[in-house]
Amino acid sequence: MEELKHECGVAMIRLLKPLDYYQQKYGSKAYGFNKLYLMMEKQHNRGQEGAGIATVCLKKEPGTEYMFREKAEGKDAITEVFSRVTPEMAGELYMGHLRYSTTGRSGLTFVHPFLRRNNWRAKNLCLCGNFNMTNVSEVFEFLTAQGQSPRIYGDSYITLELMGHRLDREVERLYDEAKSKGLEGIDITRYIDEHVEIANVLRTTMQHYDGGYVMCGLTGSGEMFSVRDPWGIRPAFYYRDDEIVVIASERPVLQTTFDLAYEEIRELQPGQALIVHRNGESHLEQIMPAQELSACSFERIYFSRGSDRDIYLERKRLGEQLNPAIMQAVGGDVANTVFSYIPNTAEVSFYGMTDGFRRQGLSVRTEKVVWKDIKLRTFITDNNERNDLAAHVYDITYGSLRPYEDNLVIIDDSIVRGTTLKESIFKILDRLHPKKIVMVSSSPQIRYPDYYGIDMSRLEELCAFRAAIELIKERGMHQLIAAVYKRCKEDVAPLENHVRRIYEPFTVEEINRKIVEMLRPEGMQSPVELVFQSIEGLRKACPHYPGDWYFTGHYPTPGGIRLVNQAFVNYVENILKKQL
Repeated sequence: MEELKHECGVAMIRLLKPLDYYQQKYGSKAYGFNKLYLMMEKQHNRGQEGAGIATVCLKKEPGTEYMFREKAEGKDAITEVFSRVTPEMAGELYMGHLRYSTTGRSGLTFVHPFLRRNNWRAKNLCLCGNFNMTNVSEVFEFLTAQGQSPRIYGDSYITLELMGHRLDREVERLYDEAKSKGLEGIDITRYIDEHVEIANVLRTTMQHYDGGYVMCGLTGSGEMFSVRDPWGIRPAFYYRDDEIVVIASERPVLQTTFDLAYEEIRELQPGQALIVHRNGESHLEQIMPAQELSACSFERIYFSRGSDRDIYLERKRLGEQLNPAIMQAVGGDVANTVFSYIPNTAEVSFYGMTDGFRRQGLSVRTEKVVWKDIKLRTFITDNNERNDLAAHVYDITYGSLRPYEDNLVIIDDSIVRGTTLKESIFKILDRLHPKKIVMVSSSPQIRYPDYYGIDMSRLEELCAFRAAIELIKERGMHQLIAAVYKRCKEDVAPLENHVRRIYEPFTVEEINRKIVEMLRPEGMQSPVELVFQSIEGLRKACPHYPGDWYFTGHYPTPGGIRLVNQAFVNYVENILKKQL
């Protein structure tokens, strides 16, 4: 319901045959571009603020361009980028990226891929990724202590400079090695191009980082790689045969683009890299030791495409597992209850919910009660008029239930900030005069920000956190806020998320009731009850994706723990400033 800007989408292709081969078999030398375009369009859900592509042509002579890059901003960025493609850009290596800003930085400067130029082909580096690093300041200090001076303070540019520096060292190592073998001139260059060990570069770069990432890169000499974080937070899938090696952020992208079966596609494992050498040979290599698996559960609930076989089944299970709590909320009166969902991402969990009731032999009434209208422009500056516009982002089907007789159960994938509920959904559902509204979330209460690529970084934006704080104030427990602030402030090297203590005095139901009280619009008549997925239900539905820090506060990395503690410090100090 509430749009969350998400990590990003990556796409990579390595053609293993001469371009003429693809011309003869598939009817076009632009085969690589055509497939890259399709892979990017199929991942448009992962980024609509910008897009970029890069290619490397291995057959170009000195004095001609061999490494190309194009970038654009906006929702039509993919189309704009590919409109600039020319025949001379066709090569053997292709990279594509779709971007959402998760750190507030926008503009063409921050659109991937990032390119580092050099006259030595092997020292040219192009990077893109789906990542958010939690320890950028430490890596920045490491670089500056070496004498470097990065032009921009940001994880993308700092990663480019750090990895570029390590690539320089690898090339210099090979230069010395070639000299020791008695090679001279162009023979040294050929030796370097043919012997670059990109795994050396990755190991000496990624060891410095804390965060969730899938990092992808191309070098001017023809190396290609994709490496996944040691916790498996961010996803990556790959396929390889004798024609291509391809990588994408989601499995169905590869299935659709290359007409592949589910079983043919593999998932890159935590800490692992897929490396494709200049000669086309590829292999998997463990770059960092795998840590305890923390694959992001929000990928399964919301972000990834529901056309993935496993995700589809998981979302159905998420819906069905809510049925006992829903039955309790409607007092078992299914005959006088209408079931519906918030379009569009909650549709699959809705099927699971209703299928579950039918398997119990119950006849359920389903209607499309809510419609998502066009995104209304907020060009009006008056706050009251803007709020009125926001209230009309969704519309309802009039006559879809019997006023004052039918309960309305309506499922959404998640409730994050609660703004859309308060400004739009509750207001417009109240017009149908249901006997009771049961608002259902297929995910648990979102209690903590994410620091691995999703734009929920401030505690006070989360309605569950605001509800807990209100309960603390109502019950005169102000000392708890002070105690948590003190611990967060003093814990320089945190091993514990102290913010979890804010929720300990309260049950889920108590927080639910307070959320309803806070989000209930003035003048609303219908009773409202919230039903959230349980943590146990989430783990049962998505057993292979245990990354649940949004809900439990169990961050997989030290950087995540440090940032959530700092977020609480910032929250308290901002309140103190306002009181001065």
